[in-house]
Amino acid sequence: MFKALVMEKTGETATPVIREVAEADLPPGNVTVAVEYSTLNYKDGLCMGPTGGGLVKAWPHIPGVDLAGTVEASDDPRYAPGDKVLLGGWRVGEIWWGGFAQKARVKADWLVPLPQGLSTHDAMAIGTAGLTSMLAVMALEDHGLTPAKGEVLVTGAAGGVGSTAVAILAHLGYQVAGVTGRPETEAYLRELGASRILPRAELAETVKRPLETETWAGCIDAVGGPMLARVLGQMKYGASVAAVGLAGGAGLPASVIPFLLRGVNLLGIDSVMRPYPDRVKAWGRLVTDLPLQKLRAMVEPATLGDLPALGPAILKGEVKGRVVIDVNA
Repeated sequence: MFKALVMEKTGETATPVIREVAEADLPPGNVTVAVEYSTLNYKDGLCMGPTGGGLVKAWPHIPGVDLAGTVEASDDPRYAPGDKVLLGGWRVGEIWWGGFAQKARVKADWLVPLPQGLSTHDAMAIGTAGLTSMLAVMALEDHGLTPAKGEVLVTGAAGGVGSTAVAILAHLGYQVAGVTGRPETEAYLRELGASRILPRAELAETVKRPLETETWAGCIDAVGGPMLARVLGQMKYGASVAAVGLAGGAGLPASVIPFLLRGVNLLGIDSVMRPYPDRVKAWGRLVTDLPLQKLRAMVEPATLGDLPALGPAILKGEVKGRVVIDVNA
């Protein structure tokens, strides 16, 4: 038996319950992991909602998009008992039981060896949010972004993806402008490396004209919706926006003019089904390009018992930085 947060459905409503689960009830897989830490993502908040956010397909269900721990048993030659591993994506925590538990059984293809220089705690301070941020930075670099090009905008800057993006970009020598709707996070963002802070209201208005003053050399956007549409018209010629989230809505009320007259690129960033080589490369970059002292400053500790309250909080934009869950506490 092991402890887990289990979403149990009665009628049309699912509720989170902390209870013991039998190891025999774990889904099929070829690697069993003794989980040490997990973390909290926006998707986790959806999965812990009363309907499972449209992501959960079967009940009972254990959420948790991310996990890190030690291999306990393996039928795959790539992993042996005692190996440290991490996992994020592959719809684990959505349609497959995830990391909000002391044990997980998964497919070996989904795992990544823990990079040298990281603890399992640090890996979950990074989590899918940090992986997504690094993939976004790499995509912008692949499309020509350098510090000499100018200022880079990060929307949703106080969230998990945004916080990590600010820290990475600042460490790499970029001038970073962070957008946030929470004025109280300004000192936090400046400590991470943001050189200026923009109130969300400055960019929340719908597009007034398709092209505005060329301002940003690059952008990592975690908001989507009207804010992304507005930002597209402020990009410099040939600049790129890496789209990583939709906290402000899934619609895009934008004009094609920025693409046609300024050659702006809109880059979609997926971390769920990302191939293994890309994951290994991004995790390697995270070890060198994300300062651990800044990473640790983002972290709020939590336990499984804290998750029922944290799920709704992250959906409301009330969670700052990264939450690391000690599943054994």
